Amino acid sequence: MKRTILVVLDSVGVGSLPDAMFYGDEGANTLGNTVKATKLRLPNLEKIGLGSIKESNLPKHPEATGISARLKEASPGKDTTTGHWEIAGIQLDTPFPTYPKGFPDEIIRRFEGAIGSKTLGNYASSGTVILDELGDEHLKTGYPIVYTSADSVFQIAANENIVPLKRLYEMCEIARSILINEHGVGRVIARPFIGDKKGAFKRTASRRDYSLEPPSDTILDVLKASGREVIGVGKIEDIFAHRGLTKSDHAAGNRACIQSMLNFMDTSFDGLLFVNLVDFDMLHGHRRDVKNYAAALKEFDDVLQQLKDKMGENDLLIITADHGCDPTYRGTDHTREYAPMLAWQKGLTGQKHLGDLKTFADIAATIADFYGLPQRFDAHSFLNELEDIK
Repeated sequence: MKRTILVVLDSVGVGSLPDAMFYGDEGANTLGNTVKATKLRLPNLEKIGLGSIKESNLPKHPEATGISARLKEASPGKDTTTGHWEIAGIQLDTPFPTYPKGFPDEIIRRFEGAIGSKTLGNYASSGTVILDELGDEHLKTGYPIVYTSADSVFQIAANENIVPLKRLYEMCEIARSILINEHGVGRVIARPFIGDKKGAFKRTASRRDYSLEPPSDTILDVLKASGREVIGVGKIEDIFAHRGLTKSDHAAGNRACIQSMLNFMDTSFDGLLFVNLVDFDMLHGHRRDVKNYAAALKEFDDVLQQLKDKMGENDLLIITADHGCDPTYRGTDHTREYAPMLAWQKGLTGQKHLGDLKTFADIAATIADFYGLPQRFDAHSFLNELEDIK
């Protein structure tokens, strides 16, 4: 029996990629700049090698065990779906479409016709800003708010007291059926909120993401087909369009997802526990909240030893990220960055830094290798590097 625990610290990038200038992201470094701005220390992550990544701006622990690296995102883009799909083995050739000036009229007309309602918005905005701008009008008219960002998303916001959650989710499913082919955005997102006036609007935990279905098999599909468990925690089920999973807990927020992860670690299973911790990105990165970004990192670091204590001799822990969202950077969007990669098992006797690797998909290749499966997803396994330090 082997368990792999794969934790995605959503948006915790570690230095701008060589092509970051084409995205307007030169100099971004989510982790390193947060550490520099707050004097943050992450002792448990340092103990498994995070300080060996010099761009983290954390000290190298003299007795660290594990392997570390930075992973290059081989796919174009800097969004959640692209990052997670590449971690799971899919490298895209073209980015998902974005709509910085709003969606074409024909898309909005088709959507309005299908839902039987006009819409508000249809421009790029921060999710909290647009509620203050259009929330009162939404309460008066009942029209859903449609907006996007620099990412490939079609977001629909509605007050839960005006549009029931079931109806909001139906609207998202309708939008997902329309947004295909050339307009196939990475995600349609339900953004429910509460509140009765400007300044009092607050998004709720009932968010749902409707991703495109992966175009080919991922490590999730491969593991499931081999008879192993694939457990998703947080928005993993949404990102992979509910494919490749045997079990899922759609927990909302870092604390709930961490607790769910720890609960699953108290059970016996043979396979993958895939966890997304969204608050780094959703609550702190996009709002450029450096202080709370650092606090969220510290909160995860504080429970890391508890996670390690629950691991068995045959278990493998991998910690990574899907993109950046530097809270010290201009704007409010994702940043095009390397992802950190830390891998740890019990019984390791040293620490090894692998430098910069070519693709996030090396994680999928390593997990396949760990279970003796032949797929390598056009990537390279680093399992032998772990064996070398046992």
